[in-house]
Amino acid sequence: MAFEPCYLELSRSGELKRRAEEAHARLEECRVCPRECSTNRLLGTKGAACRTGERAVVSSYHAHFGEESPLVGYHGSGTIFFSWCNLRCQFCQNYEISQLGQGWEVEPEEVALMMLHLQAQGCHNINFVSPTHVVPQILAALTLAAEKGLQIPLVYNTGGYDHLETLALLDGVIDIYMPDMKYSDEATARRLSKIKNYPEVNRQAVKEMHRQVGDLVLDEKGIAQRGLLVRHLVLPHGLAGTAQVVEFLAKEISASTYLNVMDQYRPCHKADQFPEISRRPTQAEIAEAVSLAREAGLTRLDERRHRLIFRL
Repeated sequence: MAFEPCYLELSRSGELKRRAEEAHARLEECRVCPRECSTNRLLGTKGAACRTGERAVVSSYHAHFGEESPLVGYHGSGTIFFSWCNLRCQFCQNYEISQLGQGWEVEPEEVALMMLHLQAQGCHNINFVSPTHVVPQILAALTLAAEKGLQIPLVYNTGGYDHLETLALLDGVIDIYMPDMKYSDEATARRLSKIKNYPEVNRQAVKEMHRQVGDLVLDEKGIAQRGLLVRHLVLPHGLAGTAQVVEFLAKEISASTYLNVMDQYRPCHKADQFPEISRRPTQAEIAEAVSLAREAGLTRLDERRHRLIFRL
């Protein structure tokens, strides 16, 4: 039986439109993300953390070939980069987008056309980058795109600080969840990303994502169709808490969780103000993180990264 993205059934039943309307109403006293700033974004007021009002802001959209292999496939992942973010990572490599807000405000109709354009290019999926604070706007655009023929999987590419109530609106909508698991330590998250309760909120969000979509499922060509894909960025001095992250994934999510142990950290943005992250991780630190994942029992590590680590 041919694969069909889960949102199409919700579109046919009218449930997708209902959820879009419910999500839009939540902007009146915003609780879209766990910061729960209560800003009335429907008046055009910007969220206290995300600095986004009623309209989403997009910095770019294109076929992306730098993502994980199951997303890239042969024709690329159709990424839509949303500006701003609900985190304040002091080392963000895309800070011009996430913290300076480079981009332009868009209507739902414009985002829907972006999705359809990326599908027409042959992209294997629509990859929403930094979607947490614009879920209502995404649902409004998706309602239009689905009616006009969108039929490829959706990827929710997030920093991992997501509200359970918002994720409930995405149940049966998102095909592939791709959250970061940035930290295991509360104090480190506060210092480096200016966020409260990150480990607790992050773990509960990842549990809910896995409940919705399960382990990552690939088609016969190795292209992702549905499931959970986790990213974990290795930081210098073990600051990301890799041992605790991989133990959580193996014991409380699934030993078959697809994990990308990311080795590309470099000091960016304000990292030079924090001595502990003012350098790249060493090859020994990266290799140790991969070993910890294997020792925890995780069996599906992103192979492209894995081969690179052990070749150097």
